[in-house]
Amino acid sequence: MALFKKQKRRRACVIGLDGVPHSLINKLAEDGIMPGMAGLLKSGHLHRMKASLPEISAVSWTDFMTGADSGSHGIFGFTDLKSGSYEMRFPNFSNVRQETIWDVLGKRGRRSIIINQPSTYPARPLDGILIAGFVALDLAKAVYPASQKAVLDRLGYRIDIDTMKSREDHAFLWQELQTTLDGREKALDQYWKEDWDYFEFVITGTDRLQHFLWNACEDPNHPFHDRFLDYYRRVDGIIGRIVDSFRRLTGGDAGLCLLSDHGFCQIEQEVYLNAWLQEKGYLGFTGESPGELREIGPGSRAFALDPNRIYLNLVDRFPKGAVALTDKPALKAKIAHELEGLKYAGRPVIRQVFDAEKIYSGPLVPLGPDLVVLAEPGFDLKGSVKKKNVFGRTDLEGMHTWDDAFFWADRTVGDDLRIHQLFALILSHFA
Repeated sequence: MALFKKQKRRRACVIGLDGVPHSLINKLAEDGIMPGMAGLLKSGHLHRMKASLPEISAVSWTDFMTGADSGSHGIFGFTDLKSGSYEMRFPNFSNVRQETIWDVLGKRGRRSIIINQPSTYPARPLDGILIAGFVALDLAKAVYPASQKAVLDRLGYRIDIDTMKSREDHAFLWQELQTTLDGREKALDQYWKEDWDYFEFVITGTDRLQHFLWNACEDPNHPFHDRFLDYYRRVDGIIGRIVDSFRRLTGGDAGLCLLSDHGFCQIEQEVYLNAWLQEKGYLGFTGESPGELREIGPGSRAFALDPNRIYLNLVDRFPKGAVALTDKPALKAKIAHELEGLKYAGRPVIRQVFDAEKIYSGPLVPLGPDLVVLAEPGFDLKGSVKKKNVFGRTDLEGMHTWDDAFFWADRTVGDDLRIHQLFALILSHFA
């Protein structure tokens, strides 16, 4: 008779659904579209969670995987400025200044497999396997170790859909979504059999579908409504397979997590912050039709970058700087106050303007924006320098939201949950 019962190996599994709001996952579960998710809602706890500021994937997923904010990990958006200039650059995984969950686990002798984690391109070494998600340009540089490229090629794996063509052709979008999800599922089957302690699997097609066809979600008469629901049925089936397999491995739900990186809602109007700054006299350009930020005119005091970041044109920071450091607090307060008064058809457009020095912490805060603007749902903030009017519309249907992301765990983990807190929660499972 054995005196001691052998404990099961401690593992964690994270399932990411990019852009899926707490409200939608609840509704689809309640309506029977996602029966697997409905089962999880009964056995565990679904938390409403706040995403990063700004509420975009490049920042939010980096907050998640590092447990830090932009002031420490250094990613403030999909784009950023080259130091001391108005030239744009595209930050990537090599610019992330903090360790990730799997970096920490690797130091503890734990092996990780990461499939389709956004903002991890180019892939960097880890104890395990990493397949980077968007924005990844070349599959050969998106995988570690490099030998896995041949495996993914054999599986027909795709990093992402063709977003430009899918935006124009919704019939093509459905083909892309299915093909990409086919590859994800094959990769899941391939790598689940590997040796691992931490497994992460992210689906990004949900975000793509909602940007281009959010109206199909809410309108039962929409020609793509049923296909929208069918896509979520398939996602639910994949979740169910992972959950069942994880339970067989571990004997329960401890260490199992599901999350999204931000919420989503329908766009009513796009809001062009640089047009607003021009209208208010804070910004000017050297030509009538500027194409790039470097055409900023002398005397400009502020400008915006996508999606909702405002920078003061500081004397010691930018070549055409016109704002003294001593004037910075007053100017930030003035712009914030005026923005919070912006209305469209009598409705408030801006929910809150955050002082970056109060929402970020760490040595890299001076490299980021001065203000981060949070819109009311329905008003999608943009940083284009080409727009002449403050309000407008494109063919995009859905936009990100800040405080309607979700996190599911087998237990309650508290109120006012923020995505960067998941780093410590996941690591605590291995303590």
